[in-house]
Amino acid sequence: MSVDGRVVELSGRYLDTLILLVAEEGRLVTKARLLDEVWKGVPVTDEALTQCVRSLRKALGDKAGNPKFIETVPSHGYRFIASVTRAPTRDTMGDVARDAPHARDDRRHALARFTGMGRAGLIGGGGAGLLGGVAYGFAGIADGGVGGSLSGLLVIAALTAVVGMIGGSSVGFGVEAASVFSQRRGAWFLLGGAVGGLVVGALYRLAGLDAFNLLFGTAPRAMTGAGEGLLLGAAVGAGVWIAQGRRRRIALLAGAILTGSAGVVVALLGGRLMGGSLAALATQFPEARLRLDHLGALFGETSFGVISQATTAGLEGALFGGAMVWALHYEQRRSLPRGS
Repeated sequence: MSVDGRVVELSGRYLDTLILLVAEEGRLVTKARLLDEVWKGVPVTDEALTQCVRSLRKALGDKAGNPKFIETVPSHGYRFIASVTRAPTRDTMGDVARDAPHARDDRRHALARFTGMGRAGLIGGGGAGLLGGVAYGFAGIADGGVGGSLSGLLVIAALTAVVGMIGGSSVGFGVEAASVFSQRRGAWFLLGGAVGGLVVGALYRLAGLDAFNLLFGTAPRAMTGAGEGLLLGAAVGAGVWIAQGRRRRIALLAGAILTGSAGVVVALLGGRLMGGSLAALATQFPEARLRLDHLGALFGETSFGVISQATTAGLEGALFGGAMVWALHYEQRRSLPRGS
């Protein structure tokens, strides 16, 4: 092997390890696969694999803390993250034919991973929306709002669940799309979540305003929109990034803290999440039987004011983010190859 024209001596197993990593071009190669295909069943400890990778990094001039060639995925395996250029050979057509089944498997796996992340987001977001809707339903009913009936609670819970499902699936798709294009490297999770949240927030606001204009001839002046979606989606993406290679409770905590903080920021900047939107609707439509003003008394306010909105937005964000990051983290772990 040569590096910048300099001949580097490597043992056969170390060279085979490098070839396998390079051949996967950014895809995760698990420890189990390396031991199986390179050591071919010879019983060795993980330290042998660690020493192998350490030697390869030294030969390539790479650093574990800031990798340019070999990236460690804690507890799972390694990826070769540098760009790979294939030299043309006379047997290129034969190689393509042999690699076609592998390429088809990769596409199927990528599609399954993409749809799985959207499904995980839908479940996580929908579950958070349902719980939040039940809480707001009880808050409205406690003061005689929503007709003081179970039907009102069900309406609000169903509405927030649907909103959570749509938002969650969009953020899940965004996180996975960005991570695929970037070979699953760090900050791209944040970008994917932000774009997914931005798109669904904009569509939700547009569709909501049209629906109110159609049904009532007027639309609420304040509704959740693109800005709120962008901040929450970015926070979810950051939570997924932080949770990489860590336990699920860390994922849950990261999602809750980051997205809860984003919810507070949204409220302080004048944006509205579900609680703020419901309060704005009740104010604009006085005949509505939903009332959240009495929640302000819990925070020393005479109405659903800034403190009430910031607090409930933080709680909404924490619930949504914790559920989302946990669900997406679980799906990522579930989709890893066996043996990882």
